[in-house]
Amino acid sequence: MKYAAYITLAAVCCLPLSLATAQAPDVAYQKSFDKWKSELVDDLKQNWLPLAGLFWLKPGENTFGTDAASAVVFPKGPARAGSFDLQGKDVTLKLLAGVTATIDGKAVTTAKLESDTSGHSTVVEMGSLRFHVIVRGDRVGIRLKDLESAAVQKYQGPVFFPINLAYRVTAKWIPSDGKKTVDVPNVLGDVSPTPVAGTAVFRINGEEMSLTDLGGDPAKGLFFVFNDPTAKTETYPGGRFLQTDPVSNGTVVIDFNYAYNPPCAVTPYATCPLAPKENRLGTPIPAGEKYDRAHGHH
Repeated sequence: MKYAAYITLAAVCCLPLSLATAQAPDVAYQKSFDKWKSELVDDLKQNWLPLAGLFWLKPGENTFGTDAASAVVFPKGPARAGSFDLQGKDVTLKLLAGVTATIDGKAVTTAKLESDTSGHSTVVEMGSLRFHVIVRGDRVGIRLKDLESAAVQKYQGPVFFPINLAYRVTAKWIPSDGKKTVDVPNVLGDVSPTPVAGTAVFRINGEEMSLTDLGGDPAKGLFFVFNDPTAKTETYPGGRFLQTDPVSNGTVVIDFNYAYNPPCAVTPYATCPLAPKENRLGTPIPAGEKYDRAHGHH
């Protein structure tokens, strides 16, 4: 999902951030924000809330089905469905006789499954189940979705801080030399060197801060994963996502009201990046999506 004009935040250097004067949105801004939030919810309901499993494969044959003796135990479907054969990072699906599944509407008995990193992932349909191969570093796994998942019906929607345009700032864009990378950790414990296009520098309440882009494109929009002290009590502990419009004339608008939680906040079956040390802000940012520690996933 593509997760916005310009306004400069006046410095309020003598006040703590929590006492910054709130700036309410106008009707047009509110309408645009509501549309974006609706798209965010749709994305969660279609792609993340239905997730029903994530299974890392071992080299060779990995049997699957609802039978507890299977290497990969599905929550529903045939007791013994077949196997996933892993060779290197290539996965071949082999179904047992009498098991029905389709790919692109066509029945299959065996098929090589392209992973999500290929750009054209192979999705297998089996009743209400949908599954495909994902690759994360050296890990190769099967991500399972259930279109009948109760999580979609139970989801009550995201909760946001009240919109405050004091947290919408115009930042100076400092492009990198094209060679810089940042080590980005993820929830699996892996660390991936990630190319960065540059850094956005801005001020909030007179304090200079910066965020390093992670894999964005200045001509299309930047992407940040950031953390701030609200993560201790009110927002997602691992950090929030934030996207921008394209960089224009050396500046870019950063609107923290549009900060949103990674999919890991609603499902244990996602593999989300965490905020790198470069994007761990020391000042609280009470804007954007909150996080319910009682009912969410960590």
